[in-house]
Amino acid sequence: MSLPERKKVYTYEDYLNWPDEHKIEIIDGQVYLHTVPPRIHQEISGRIAYQFSNYLKDKKCEVYFARLGVRLPSGNEKSDKEITTVVEPDIIVVCDKSKLDDQGCKGTPDLIVEITSPSTARIDKVEKFNLYEKHGVKEYWIVEPEIKLVTVFLLQENGRYGRPNIYTEEDKIKVSIFEDLVIDLKDVLNY
Repeated sequence: MSLPERKKVYTYEDYLNWPDEHKIEIIDGQVYLHTVPPRIHQEISGRIAYQFSNYLKDKKCEVYFARLGVRLPSGNEKSDKEITTVVEPDIIVVCDKSKLDDQGCKGTPDLIVEITSPSTARIDKVEKFNLYEKHGVKEYWIVEPEIKLVTVFLLQENGRYGRPNIYTEEDKIKVSIFEDLVIDLKDVLNY
């Protein structure tokens, strides 16, 4: 199966037929091909996921990372195959287990973490920011390994992200969707 081209509207049905060795996402029917992330990307992802996983043990929410498809329906699709937005965030937290199935997540995760690379920074900061806000992701983190910063956006009552909170490797992040989870960034960004 050949890789997609940037010329038509793609759906979840197309996504299912693309080769697994490539990270390919669809946002509003447009395809985004991603290169293999650098090693530090995986290291940061694992460190954050580890802290979430430890906290969520024996709780109702689940954390997932690395290559889990998140289908974000617009609402007028007749079947899953017609969904035109499928992303693979670096980390997601889902508290409504009815959104989880064998293919991944169908619906909005409660929290999403994207770790930027030079090839994905614009997508993470613009397209995905707007997408996650539109779909009501309660908390969105953008981790920038090159400058060791984490920007956290919290969904406000008006359905928009408020002013971001920006953290460095010396800070701790109080995760807003949980009562008592704090992520220590010295354990994440100290490399």
